[in-house]
Amino acid sequence: MIIVHHLQNSRSQRILWLLEELGLDYRVRRYERDPKTMLAPPELKDIHPLGKAPVIDDEGVIVAETGAIVEYLVEKAGGRLGPPTRREDVLRYRQFLHYAEGSMMPPLFAMLVVNKLGLLGRPARPFIQKLLDGHLDWLETELSQRDWFAGERFTAADVMMSFPLEAARSRAGLDERRPALIDWLERIHARPAYGAALNKGGPYAYA
Repeated sequence: MIIVHHLQNSRSQRILWLLEELGLDYRVRRYERDPKTMLAPPELKDIHPLGKAPVIDDEGVIVAETGAIVEYLVEKAGGRLGPPTRREDVLRYRQFLHYAEGSMMPPLFAMLVVNKLGLLGRPARPFIQKLLDGHLDWLETELSQRDWFAGERFTAADVMMSFPLEAARSRAGLDERRPALIDWLERIHARPAYGAALNKGGPYAYA
């Protein structure tokens, strides 16, 4: 049985969704954020020294970092939802699997911080928004050409891309001006496995 250490309103929601898509058995241990700092509780450090989510425990094998967990689970499921067969789609799969955390999350996190600073953060907002608009414009172009990020079928790359785009819709200006991205969000939210993950994981602000 895989145990998912799942933090409220966090990137770990993707792991629950992927497990549902793959049909793997798992159990959720949910953690609430500190209401003042919004940080993860110290108990998570008992699982992994960084004290962050997601972390999975697969019969004593501890895996941290969302991308690493995604690759681990895809391999465990025999490659389902993994790289497509066409070479160009394989490259897209790898690109978006790493792009989600490596390129898009840093400015989204920066926007979260400056928004919490109120008036002090206001001077930085236009610069960060311009960075994010560049990301969103490129992603809109990508999904205007095909249904899914890696190609013509749904893959784990789409799972990885879900959190940054949900966060962008919440705090970074993603709206109906980018119809391909909105359509993609609506399609992933309509997937039965996505709904099942919400039921198991508890309230999630970005769905």
